[in-house]
Amino acid sequence: MRTKLILLGTMLLCLVLQCSLLPAFAIASVTPNLMIIFTASFGLMRGRRAGLLLGFLCGLATDLMLGSQGGLFIGLRAFVYMYIGYFSGFCCHIFYDDDIKMPVLLTAAGDLSYGFLFYISQFLLRGRVDLFFYLRRIILPEVVYTVLLTVICYRLFLLLNQKLDIMDKRSVGSFV
Repeated sequence: MRTKLILLGTMLLCLVLQCSLLPAFAIASVTPNLMIIFTASFGLMRGRRAGLLLGFLCGLATDLMLGSQGGLFIGLRAFVYMYIGYFSGFCCHIFYDDDIKMPVLLTAAGDLSYGFLFYISQFLLRGRVDLFFYLRRIILPEVVYTVLLTVICYRLFLLLNQKLDIMDKRSVGSFV
């Protein structure tokens, strides 16, 4: 129970940082997506089920915090983040703590997927079909910026996950 509360608190901290602090560090009006980093990282470290649940909660919290900002309807981010966490969880069995390549690749793929779905809901459905402009100006810079932030945040999330694993082992050992 304590692990779940800590993960929920970490998710809420990431949400607050995503909505308040990171827009101040926008480059060419592009901000990194901390919630995708959180979802992909913990999906990778904790498996499909945890990734699915954390992804849904991250997406729903982001939807509720941002509302229909950007033309998205409530629930679309929850749906996308849920799949990002779930598919990141597939790599849980080939996960190595010290290897940064897998979280970077999963975060990049998740942010790319999110960017394309955002393009479809924001621009394509409104008749703006210039995909390459949107890809060059918004999607790829956000992916690069998010990947750069992943290198820093993943290490912090990894330390947190290791401490949570130690706490879980202690609590299980106290019942035996």
